Amino acid sequence: MDKKTVCVGMSGGVDSSVAAYLLKEQGYNVIGVTMQIWQDEDADQISEHGGCCGLSAVDDARRVAAQLEIPYYVMNFKEDFRKYVIDYFVDEYRNGRTPNPCIACNRYVKWESLLRRSLSIGGDYIATGHYARVEQLSNGRYTLHVAKGIEKDQTYALYNLTQDQLSKTLMPVGEYNKTQIRQIAADIGIQVANKPDSQDICFVLDGDYAGYLEREEGLKAVPGNFVDMNGKVLGTHKGIIHYTIGQRKGLGLAMGHPVFVVDIIPETNEVVIGENADTFSKELIADKTNFMSVEHPEDGMQVIGKIRYAHKGVPCRIYMLDDDRVRVVFDEPVRAATKGQAVVFYENDYIVGGGTIKEIIR
Repeated sequence: MDKKTVCVGMSGGVDSSVAAYLLKEQGYNVIGVTMQIWQDEDADQISEHGGCCGLSAVDDARRVAAQLEIPYYVMNFKEDFRKYVIDYFVDEYRNGRTPNPCIACNRYVKWESLLRRSLSIGGDYIATGHYARVEQLSNGRYTLHVAKGIEKDQTYALYNLTQDQLSKTLMPVGEYNKTQIRQIAADIGIQVANKPDSQDICFVLDGDYAGYLEREEGLKAVPGNFVDMNGKVLGTHKGIIHYTIGQRKGLGLAMGHPVFVVDIIPETNEVVIGENADTFSKELIADKTNFMSVEHPEDGMQVIGKIRYAHKGVPCRIYMLDDDRVRVVFDEPVRAATKGQAVVFYENDYIVGGGTIKEIIR
């Protein structure tokens, strides 16, 4: 049987570099690929600051590919990245939601675009350095199992991958923890063995999301009212793009005790302020759902729901409202569920599915 060909998305970091090495050791024909996603006007900045797919990443990835003796290409995906990630990011903030651009990038760029291009050049699979494991269940469906290195597990940000994408995906790094991956890199002499992990959103280099939206995207922050839960005006905010649900710091309100953002209302340009208890909710509605381990969950299916990457998860039940929306009822209230973020469902450390939080029910 002919050896299968896999295109490995190489970011210049240790995880994707070791992924390429492991797959070559397993007998695959390996091709290294770095995705050019930066916009032309960002090139100098990204070259200076790095980032998961910046110009410095190309240099590091090319060196690793040469060391592993595998072909290496840079593929241009900047139009897809602009459409599916940056434009989405801007639109979500404009509408008072808090986006997760990494989830959008994974689904539409790192998978859909890369997979399509890889198949066109003769690839059978794509692979990444994500900490997750692709598995096919006895029902025939593909899903993701949490990584063995649970502290680095990245399944939450990958819940939106399709069955077709998963069937053509390899994730060798998911069988290891981070320490083991760095040791493998050191053992084979890869220069990036001790390279720090990339942090934050790759195209917001200083972590100032509101500043990026105003400076780079022309989205003006319009001041409006802080209001309490009853609509009483408490003060003036700097513009809704500066705030997210659960936020306590940087509000500039002298209330005599800690207060928190509990809602953002773009229609009236209001930021709703409440007590810590007001940030908790027991139900939510999510839309744009995607299911992995099951095609359709049974009504009232018991799962573990995570409402953010670092959330440990809470037992909950899910009820489909229609083909696209699900009602989630938690066994205990969760803090700061945020419109625009993902809720991801797990069962026995496998992803059941997930969706985008659309409405919070208190």
